[in-house]
Amino acid sequence: MPFIACDDGVELHYRLDGPENAPVLVLSNSLGTDLGMWEPQMSALIRHCRVLRYDTRGHGQSGLPTKPYQVDRLGRDVLTLMDGLGIERAMFCGLSMGGMTGMWLGIHAPQRFSRLVLCNTAAKIGTPEVWNTRIAAVREGGMASILNGVIQRWFTEDFAKLYPGAVKTISDMLRATAPEGYCAACAAVRDMDQRDGIAAIRLPTLVISGAHDLATPPQDGRFVADAIPGARYAELPAAHLSNVERAEEFTKLLTGFLAG
Repeated sequence: MPFIACDDGVELHYRLDGPENAPVLVLSNSLGTDLGMWEPQMSALIRHCRVLRYDTRGHGQSGLPTKPYQVDRLGRDVLTLMDGLGIERAMFCGLSMGGMTGMWLGIHAPQRFSRLVLCNTAAKIGTPEVWNTRIAAVREGGMASILNGVIQRWFTEDFAKLYPGAVKTISDMLRATAPEGYCAACAAVRDMDQRDGIAAIRLPTLVISGAHDLATPPQDGRFVADAIPGARYAELPAAHLSNVERAEEFTKLLTGFLAG
């Protein structure tokens, strides 16, 4: 099983799929999921890309952080993976927390990337009180204490009724996330504010939002797209995990943008 160690000792679990000589695309998962969340896109992406997926620290099979961290740590983890695998330049797509990671990379390491796709994300999310309440709930009652509420925000009611299997797959990822890893990531998201910094991004950028997203509403996505010079904006009739709920439309937007 492939792992690469970061400078603080945390080991990141990753997967590489697709043709060896194809352009590399890095996929970054949302808070409370793992690299499996991108499965609906994989069959299309590996036709033309070498896809690097990884479990964010504290998620999936990656190691647990031993001390608090900020969004810069998440960005440097991506660079560590790329350096360890000899990837000089890549395209990047991240959803929610993954999108926040992508913003940091676009600001601080633009030379390593050719295109950014920022999905269902925001330059700042919520208030400290909201995040502290969630952290306290998980510390007291584990992941089960937030499971139903999170899933209700991640999918529309209609989708949940029509596709219970897809919802269960994601629910199982959330339930399996280590509480310590989840809480550390919540704290990093709580402390993040990239509203001023994203105007410095000069990479070709696509921002995707969900019309029914309660976690990162469309106005958050439009703010990001308006702040980044030349960014494209697209909106899907979905809640937070638009790549799952509207997989076909999402994949078409993504592959079209990556192809230029």
